Amino acid sequence: MSKSYNIAVIGGDGTGPEVAAEGKKVLNAAAVKFGFKLNFQDFDFGGERYLRTGEILPESAAEQLKKFDSIFLGAIGHPDVKPGILEKGILLKLRFDLDQYVNLRPIKLYPGVSTPLKDKGPEHIDYVVIRENSGDVYTGLGGIMMKGTPDETAIQNMVYSRMQVERCLRYAFDYTRKRNKKKTLALCGKTNVLTYVFDLWERAFHEVGAEYPDIKREYYHVDATCMWMVKNPEWFDVIVTTNMFGDIITDLGAITQGGMGIAAGGNINPAGVSMFEPIGGSAPKYTGMNVINPLAAIACGGMMLEHLGEDAAAKAIEESIIDVTANKLKDMGAGRMGYSTTEVGDLIAKGV
Repeated sequence: MSKSYNIAVIGGDGTGPEVAAEGKKVLNAAAVKFGFKLNFQDFDFGGERYLRTGEILPESAAEQLKKFDSIFLGAIGHPDVKPGILEKGILLKLRFDLDQYVNLRPIKLYPGVSTPLKDKGPEHIDYVVIRENSGDVYTGLGGIMMKGTPDETAIQNMVYSRMQVERCLRYAFDYTRKRNKKKTLALCGKTNVLTYVFDLWERAFHEVGAEYPDIKREYYHVDATCMWMVKNPEWFDVIVTTNMFGDIITDLGAITQGGMGIAAGGNINPAGVSMFEPIGGSAPKYTGMNVINPLAAIACGGMMLEHLGEDAAAKAIEESIIDVTANKLKDMGAGRMGYSTTEVGDLIAKGV
């Protein structure tokens, strides 16, 4: 009997449902070819629901989603909703409620895609950032006192526990071993200034790393990492870092791989339900125009299948993306695909 997977789909806002539809199209093609079944169930979480009901997420959302094998997300962000409400109320809340403590971000330049980095190609830009996803300043610890006065003071705390740090590091070492390329894991931090938090990270990094003698360990300051991501991206294999630093450097990585329309990511709970989403926003001004780049969403589908153990299907999706970007699409980096959103989905689905 073939395997069957139950997938929750949150199309979200703007062009999110459009790219999610193309991701599902390619996923279904892979499922048919490789002999498994995908059962999709749609959820209307997003700006339209919030404007209609005043509810960001129902209280039962996390418990409902825990029943699925994975979550496939389009995009969150509505022009009529104040920034931060949906992002914190849906994306961050689900990450915390579902304990998706790893953000997995491949930085991969596909052939045929332009990069702003001079003299760099796909052979130079192919590494992974593992961002701790549950701690840091994102927990909301802190506050404001004497607001609106000349003495107003705002505090937002960078907080990490040994448990949070260690479980992320173990995932990173395991991932580096499975990736099996340069077998080098680099800790990205700021040990010379953030001495308390990175004392914990650095000690844990080397203590856990001692259990992985086959993995080389390196350390880079975050500012130096940003410079090398531009100058020498070929140096990297896997980078592990904190929530805040990971948020910043993965956007830098995205532009080097051709832009947000190609950047895919996963929010991972290795023992629970994970959520896969394109890094780009909802691009509301392009809604319904059938011009948005769906490659990030399609690549997310491949990441999801790999996470579910369908490695052959995931590889087929990636190979089809590479064939399409190399041989069929125009300059992706400049946003000129030469095909519509749905046509790109058709091309990749056909090539799976």
